[in-house]
Amino acid sequence: MSRPLQVVPSILQRIGATPLLELKAVAPAGSARILIKVESENPTGSMKDRMALAMIEAGERDGRLNPGGRVVEYTGGSTGVSLALVCAARGYPLSIVTSDAFSAEKRAQMAALGAELTIVPSQSGGMDAALTHAMVAEARRIQAETGAFWTDQLRNSDQLAAYHAMAAEIVEQTGGKVDAFVQATGTAASVRGTAEGFRHQGLDVHIVAVEPAESAVLSGGPSGSHRIEGVGAGFVVPLWKPDLIDEIVPVSTEEAMAMARRLARTEALFGGTSTGANLVAALQVGLRLGPGATIVTVMCDTGLKYLSTALYRPE
Repeated sequence: MSRPLQVVPSILQRIGATPLLELKAVAPAGSARILIKVESENPTGSMKDRMALAMIEAGERDGRLNPGGRVVEYTGGSTGVSLALVCAARGYPLSIVTSDAFSAEKRAQMAALGAELTIVPSQSGGMDAALTHAMVAEARRIQAETGAFWTDQLRNSDQLAAYHAMAAEIVEQTGGKVDAFVQATGTAASVRGTAEGFRHQGLDVHIVAVEPAESAVLSGGPSGSHRIEGVGAGFVVPLWKPDLIDEIVPVSTEEAMAMARRLARTEALFGGTSTGANLVAALQVGLRLGPGATIVTVMCDTGLKYLSTALYRPE
């Protein structure tokens, strides 16, 4: 799907309608066709632009967010950057709770877009359940003190509509030929919303959720620390809907990082660690389903957000 060349009234008009690209170099012989939704084409370089806009617009519609009102959220970074973009465009002050566990690039981008940051320290630079709970508590405190509209991404079902729309794009781009969809799981909104979207379109798609192997709680494993930013909260999140999910694939941080680097070097697609995790799982499913099947996965964000991290930092 290509966008028409036009003058648009707002940067927010550039959210969505991202391309779907067939991967050639990384897909081994005997694999299904692997397509990747290039969400780095969104304005902040992340798929989270979709959900940030959906949550803000829902708050505006029902009066939870009034003109000039403050917004607050806790985030590993990409949601915060996306909210900072939307709030800057709409004229809302924004308080973001984040952590040193997440990339400096994301924190800098949020601040550049006008967000006020509260940094919650992590244990050894890793993401785990304790850090998630600490950030949530700090966001709750700010909301109570300021009366801000808390988008509360872990519980906010308003964001699902954004991923229903992404599913509709995928159906249009593939002509409805989708056998499996693979997506890394943080709040679970993207995998759930896209799965619901496929059902709304009348498609029976095999839905694969991806989680960090070090904290494979959705698979019944123990909570642990990992470094796949934006996914793996360390507990079963409120928006998780297991009856929509056909399979869960745990992927380690090491595997995800190696695949992200490989994707950049062989396909010229520069993504983050969650993108690498998606592709590890997609290739596993692709070999199982074999030629003739079509698998869609997601390039969640751009690698430019991770240049200072272990993912791309020069040794």
